[in-house]
Amino acid sequence: MKKTFSFSHPKKQRPRVAEAIKYELKKYIKRERNKTLPEDVDFWDFDCRFGANEASCDTIHVSEINKVISEADTEGLETFFLEVLAKPGKRTKKPKEEVEEKQEENFLD
Repeated sequence: MKKTFSFSHPKKQRPRVAEAIKYELKKYIKRERNKTLPEDVDFWDFDCRFGANEASCDTIHVSEINKVISEADTEGLETFFLEVLAKPGKRTKKPKEEVEEKQEENFLD
């Protein structure tokens, strides 16, 4: 999904429009995650970009989408660009040394 969202609406107030945008994105992500996975794929991952316009986009994590939309609302932006693209993801195991160090730290605390 590549889309430029607008906070202005003739009949809705700005906070309701922001909530509607968040809901639309949540629905899109849920729909993409429910699609059948190809073989040798563990989950659907997402590449996300956010910015005031398409040229000035920065990469963000999918969990930061609601936060950046709220920030755009409080900053008073009229429009913003958001790109959310699904991609196949594969889980990787952490190195054994790293896991042992974390367990040791938790044990000492």
